[in-house]
Amino acid sequence: MAGPHLWLRDERKPLEHRSALTPTTAKQLLDAGFRISVERSAPDNRIFKDAEFEEIAGIEMVESGTWPKAPKDAYVLGLKELPEETFPLEHKHIQFAHCFKQQGGWKDVLRRFPQGGGTLFDLEFLEDDNGRRVAAFGYHAGYAGAALAVETWARQILKPGDKLGAVQPYDNVDLLNEHVKSQMDEAAKKVGRQPRILVIGALGRCGSGAVALARNVGISEENIIKWDMAETAKGGPFDEIAHSDIFVNCIYLKDAIAPFVSLGQLNGLDDRKLSVVCDVSCDTTNPNNPIPVYSEYSYFSNPTVPVKGIKNEPQIDVIAIDHLPSLLPREASESFSGLLLPSLLKLQDRENESVWTRAEELFKHWVGRL
Repeated sequence: MAGPHLWLRDERKPLEHRSALTPTTAKQLLDAGFRISVERSAPDNRIFKDAEFEEIAGIEMVESGTWPKAPKDAYVLGLKELPEETFPLEHKHIQFAHCFKQQGGWKDVLRRFPQGGGTLFDLEFLEDDNGRRVAAFGYHAGYAGAALAVETWARQILKPGDKLGAVQPYDNVDLLNEHVKSQMDEAAKKVGRQPRILVIGALGRCGSGAVALARNVGISEENIIKWDMAETAKGGPFDEIAHSDIFVNCIYLKDAIAPFVSLGQLNGLDDRKLSVVCDVSCDTTNPNNPIPVYSEYSYFSNPTVPVKGIKNEPQIDVIAIDHLPSLLPREASESFSGLLLPSLLKLQDRENESVWTRAEELFKHWVGRL
């Protein structure tokens, strides 16, 4: 009996180069009996070149955008939402769809599946038996966010008043580390000290990535403050954040909590050092946002937004980019696809594998609410 058929979509989104399937994981799936089709992608689009897939015997290369004509039994695999169209969807799709939290336009997206007899398996809601997501980009979100935060701190020192300009994805993590370290070392030499960075959520995937970046660019352990639930249990605001140069927020917000910082607190401290906030969690528009000193997203084209209403120096720049792992598309893709692989292998017995049956039941639940 032939194994499942996975069809990797070519995805087109500005500054997005990640891939749900990599040459490494494609080879492992082939070895397990899967059929793999990969849509061709422009050289400046997917981080993995077509040639990297073509080198693997057994992979079928197909033209970009041909997934609607894929065999009906194929699983169409991607990361981001499908292009905005209206035709019914007849395949089984594995992707982030942004429907099950009733995001804007969710009904228009979701109704295409029952109209065509298709099924959505949302990557955000693929969970193990303990309710933990089987695959996430958290580590590289934290890593990239901390990198931009350290670079912003250096920029404030080396070119006061000149905000950090547009950033581009890096081909590999070594290039990112080298660039950030050189900027930080130059700034540290000018002021005679390294930055002090405080990470909240340090024990999670995201926080561990932020801590790893700090270590990899040479920040000493005494200047890396690692907080998690135990340290925040008393409730904020926390002056320890204000007394650090950089604050990286990596929590997963479920319920309302006391804010970590407030505008009144920051303006009331004469000895405040805080000048950079990276809100990796990006609960920007959430009414329970624990960093209620800003209210707009930033972007790779414009990485920072100022905190308005700060009455004393230094001014504070906020990084609030909701797709930070795209800064490191190769490593982020390898990590995510590797985490997803055990679940993809279970597609061979999908009807009996809980990670997939739960996801299908969730899909049916939301279809029932259309």
